[in-house]
Amino acid sequence: MLFNSIAFLLFFPIVCVFYYCIPSRQVGARNLLLLIASYYFYLNWEPAYALLLLTSTFVTYTASLGIGHFKDILKKKACLVSCIALNLGILFMFKYYHFFSSNVDVVMQALGIKICLPALSLLLPVGISFYTFQALGYSIDVYRGTTKVERNFVLYALYVSFFPQLVAGPIERSNRLLPQFRLQHRFDYEAVMAGVRLMVWGYFMKLVLADRCGLYVDSIFNNVEKHNGGSFLVASLLFPFQIYGDFAGYSLIAIGVARVLGFKLMENFCRPYFASTIGEFWHRWHISLSTWFRDYVYIPLGGNRVGRLRNYFNLLVTFIVSGIWHGANWTFFCWGALHGILLCVEKAFSISKTTYSGVEKFFHWAVTFALICFAWILFRANNLSEAVLIITGIFTQFGDPKPETANFIAIGLALTIMFGKELSEEIKWPMRNVVSKSGLVCHIYLVLMIAYIILFGVLGGDQFIYFQF
Repeated sequence: MLFNSIAFLLFFPIVCVFYYCIPSRQVGARNLLLLIASYYFYLNWEPAYALLLLTSTFVTYTASLGIGHFKDILKKKACLVSCIALNLGILFMFKYYHFFSSNVDVVMQALGIKICLPALSLLLPVGISFYTFQALGYSIDVYRGTTKVERNFVLYALYVSFFPQLVAGPIERSNRLLPQFRLQHRFDYEAVMAGVRLMVWGYFMKLVLADRCGLYVDSIFNNVEKHNGGSFLVASLLFPFQIYGDFAGYSLIAIGVARVLGFKLMENFCRPYFASTIGEFWHRWHISLSTWFRDYVYIPLGGNRVGRLRNYFNLLVTFIVSGIWHGANWTFFCWGALHGILLCVEKAFSISKTTYSGVEKFFHWAVTFALICFAWILFRANNLSEAVLIITGIFTQFGDPKPETANFIAIGLALTIMFGKELSEEIKWPMRNVVSKSGLVCHIYLVLMIAYIILFGVLGGDQFIYFQF
């Protein structure tokens, strides 16, 4: 079920009505309702894959009970290793097996060895990377002793499958979200309206900004041989805003949906394109995932508590793993490796976020944004050969980008609105405070934004980009 579908716009109000009709003191009944709603939400994609969600939930729940039960460190470690192996094994089979087998075939053929690995035609389950990482994070935290074992299976199953953030995050930590399921969430008009405002802004980011950019970007990247460097350049400058509007839009809707129900999810984006270094960008972009890799990959490798060269190695490995997490394609590997290399260069030259003068700050921002846009080409290209064609075309084959005037006007207006709002927040004058202080202003804002989305949004119900990851 897509957030931008009629089905969801009918589903969510019904869930809210039933949820708040149950007395707040009956926390267990409310949690059971949310669990049923979450599985119904997920079943709308491919019912059979709900079994994978249930399997991941059961494996991590059982393993964590074992970790909490055993006193012997080797038995605790055996439970954790088994849990990680089973979950990553399922993820590998569905997401990476075809990529692995095809590359093994290529290598073996180059060596003159005939080998034929069995072919598996498996549809990638929506959200498998997100809920797998969320569940594994809980088990690791239990092993580390930073989270208590959750013995209530319904409550834990809801933690893994909570429908607002089930299929594309934010990836919530157990010590932040699990306790919220034990609270009595009373209806709070101000909290509900705050959630609705977040949802409306998320729909603007997705339907108006991302999907408008996508009309042009997808037409270029999916037909590379028919376009020139001018088109490649414009598409490469628009894709950063397509993926930002798409993913930040989903996160905002998810946070808003949860807020309406009384839950607080973590912020996932913080004006990333205002970053003046690559390191700062990763403190602002996909925060829940970047902090997950920091805590469960980078720090266990040694983080920055080791020598300089080993620290560079840790950074590079972490970002390569992050790239591969996004998809089974060499483009994602190269995208992650490039960001890792750029971070190593920043560390080597001691480039960090500091207080720059106006011109110096603009220079750092411009270089950072250009590097991010360049890296996004690798991320968006269908394969490495097309990525190379696009990059070389930008510098050697400049021509008419052939824009559609009406669409570009809509994109320009959406970018102006988005940057206006984010700039006001960057300089510590958040417009949302003005909106929230007056009920009349709030309602006028919502009506105008909804009307704007209906008039200028792409209402075809396109999937969110991160569903494929």
